[in-house]
Amino acid sequence: MQAQDRTVKGDHHPVLIVKNASEKDVLLDDRCPMPPVDVWKINGNDIALQLVTKETALPCTPLTVVKAGESATISLAPWKYSLFKDYGTYEVQLPVSDEVEVGPRENSQYREGIIARFSTYEAGTFTQLFRTFITKPLLNFLILIASLVPDHNLGLAIIIVTIIVKLILFIPTQHAMEGQKKMQDIQPKMDELKKKHKEDPKKLQAATMQLWKENKVNPMQSCLPMLIQFPILIGLFYTIRDGSVLALSQHLLYTPYQDLSWTFGMNFLGIDLATPNVYIFPPVLMVLQYIQMKLSFAISNKKLEQKKPVKKKEEEKSAMSQQEIQQKMMLYGLPLMIGFFAIKFPSAVALYWGISTLFAIGQQLVVNRRVLK
Repeated sequence: MQAQDRTVKGDHHPVLIVKNASEKDVLLDDRCPMPPVDVWKINGNDIALQLVTKETALPCTPLTVVKAGESATISLAPWKYSLFKDYGTYEVQLPVSDEVEVGPRENSQYREGIIARFSTYEAGTFTQLFRTFITKPLLNFLILIASLVPDHNLGLAIIIVTIIVKLILFIPTQHAMEGQKKMQDIQPKMDELKKKHKEDPKKLQAATMQLWKENKVNPMQSCLPMLIQFPILIGLFYTIRDGSVLALSQHLLYTPYQDLSWTFGMNFLGIDLATPNVYIFPPVLMVLQYIQMKLSFAISNKKLEQKKPVKKKEEEKSAMSQQEIQQKMMLYGLPLMIGFFAIKFPSAVALYWGISTLFAIGQQLVVNRRVLK
């Protein structure tokens, strides 16, 4: 047996991996509401204090058998607020039959397959600030919206919250897109300057500044708005990924929501939002991401085509420019990466990403229409 992580950040929960390397099934007792393992808090001088509780944040699911040659995962999430509320070092031991040689408990050393140790620690200042100003407000806003929709449905709440957040960020996102468009417009000239002054960095810098000035380009126009909205979008991602189980998010809830009489409705159009959906979300997200990237490159590609001189067929087969190579990588690589993530993450996260991408496609269409009409 071993801990999935030897160190666990505050307000997260430990996860254990149990592997039965023997040729027999290992039978365990139903210990609920206690966890399948015995738990000790290790104090100074390696003194162990055994912990007992009947309080669980989630219903206890007993582990009664570990089949021969197989592994089992033990999530200690139900006991995160009772057994593991204090920071420090913990030791857990899997009670097994007398036929399995456990070794003396007094030794208090890590023994593969029987005893595991891990430590919990307080989250750092950055994490605490992020939770206070980003994650907590977003999660409680999600709860507020869910309280107003039928069945407190998480899917509907995610759609509404995502649209509201995207509308709030619409103006800075629009500025970022317009700044990105300007940078794409002058990219061919930038490539020419790099070739012309490749041996003189100072001249290249001066020429670049002059080019930006002549075309009224401000690099920060595309960067700064993204830096403003990035923490919010990341916070929304973590809120949906980790906060959908309210019983495990007590540390993030404001006082009015500490004792809710309901939980999120996790079924959305027949999809369980708590688990990954392999057949629907990955292909849909890949298509949406491809469309968004295609639209984002449409402006620069059209301008490149307009500026291309007439070439012979042999010259048409010449190597692509660096910009074109980057575009190809983003056009095909990013959708594949998003599809892979959609296989791993809960469907609630995939739903958020799909709605967010749809909104981004609409916003990109607005920018393109102004330029390509």
